[in-house]
Amino acid sequence: MSYAGPEFDPPQPRRRRRGPLTVALAALVPGALLGWLVHEAVGDPADRGDAARATVRSSPVPSSGSSAATDDARTDKTPTDDAPTDDVPTDDAKEPGASEKPAPRTSAPAASGPLKGKVVVIDPGHNPANFQHTAEINRKVNIGTNWKECDTTGTSTNSGYTEAGFTLDVAHRMRTLLQRQGATVKLTQDGDRPYGPCVDERARIGNKAQADAVVSIHADGSGPGNRGFHVILPGAVRAGSADTRAIVGPSRALGERIAGNFVRVTGSAPSNYVGGGTGLVTRKDLGGLNLSTVPKVFIECGNMRDSKDAALLTSGAWRQKAAQGISEGIVSFLRG
Repeated sequence: MSYAGPEFDPPQPRRRRRGPLTVALAALVPGALLGWLVHEAVGDPADRGDAARATVRSSPVPSSGSSAATDDARTDKTPTDDAPTDDVPTDDAKEPGASEKPAPRTSAPAASGPLKGKVVVIDPGHNPANFQHTAEINRKVNIGTNWKECDTTGTSTNSGYTEAGFTLDVAHRMRTLLQRQGATVKLTQDGDRPYGPCVDERARIGNKAQADAVVSIHADGSGPGNRGFHVILPGAVRAGSADTRAIVGPSRALGERIAGNFVRVTGSAPSNYVGGGTGLVTRKDLGGLNLSTVPKVFIECGNMRDSKDAALLTSGAWRQKAAQGISEGIVSFLRG
C-alpha cells in the first residue's frame, strides 16, 4: 500500500533540531557557573581549603625550580657504598671483593641523635693492597710487650673473597648506621692508602681521636668445621709503652654488648672453637689492643675457610646484619 497526499509524503532530509533536553541544559549551564562563582566568593572557607589542597595534590612536580623536592628524591634513590639498613644495596650478584671508589675516611656526624657528641673509630682489618707491599707490612713494630709485623694480608674464602674487602664493606655499613645515631665516625683506613696502617698506628688513631669506642673488624682463617664469631678483649698488660689496665673493664663491657647484639641480629652462634661458647676471648698479644688507651675490641665475624660461614660472609644481606649487630652493640654500650 502506498501513502500519498500532503500528510503522507515521504520525509525529506532536514537539519537536525535540538531536543528540549539540550535546550534546557544550555539554559542551565550559565546559571550554574554563576552560582559556583558566587559560592567561591562567599562560601565556606574550609571548602575552599579542601579544594586548594586537592589542587596541590593533583599538580605535577615541576621538572625544574623547586630544588628541595628534587634534591630529596636524589638523596633517597642514590645508592652509596655505605647506605643505611633499609636502603643499602645488598646485591649478592656483585662479585665479592670488587674494588670501589674509597669514601672519605672521616664523615660529618648526623645533626642529632642519642650518640651526638660521641666519637666511634672503626678499624677495618688489613688493607686490600697489603699483598703488593710485603716488605712494608713485614716490617716489625713495637707493640709494648714485644715486636710484631706491621700488618698482614689477612685471609680469604676459598673462592677468593678477601678479608680486607669484607672488613671495608662492613665498616662502610656501620659508619652509615652510627652516623644516623648522631655519632662522629672515623675509619683507620678506607682503602685510600697503599698499605696498612701498621697495628701501632691503628691504635694511635683511636687514641688521638679520644674515641668513646673502637672496634676492629675481622674475619678468621681457621680450619673447616670451625664456625661462629668471637669478640677479642684486651687483657691486663703493663709493659713498655703498653698499659691496658684502665681500658680492660670498659672494653669488656663493650665486647659483651657487641656479642649479645651480634647473636640477636645475625642469628650466628658464638665460636665453636675458641671462647668456650661465650663468644668472648681475652688476648695480650695484639698490638692494636695493647697500645690502646680507649675502650677497644676486635670482632672475628666468622671463619672464611668454612664453607657455611663463607656463604654468610659473602652475602651482602648478611653483612648488613653484621654491621647492624655490631653497631647496636656500640650504641648500647655508649648509652649505658
